[in-house]
Amino acid sequence: MGVPADKTTKSKRNKRRSHHALVRPNSSKCSQCGELKFPHRVCSCGFYKGKEVFTPKMSS
Repeated sequence: MGVPADKTTKSKRNKRRSHHALVRPNSSKCSQCGELKFPHRVCSCGFYKGKEVFTPKMSS
């Protein structure tokens, strides 16, 4: 049976959780419009690696 033999101490528990911190996602600037975007993703302006991939629709 998977029952702990002894109580887990606070220090042991916190050492185990030391790697559970949230990490902020990386972001990079678009070379065309300067907007922040995720790396290796197409920007909302339609450019990827300096080339136009698609033309965004104008919302009215």
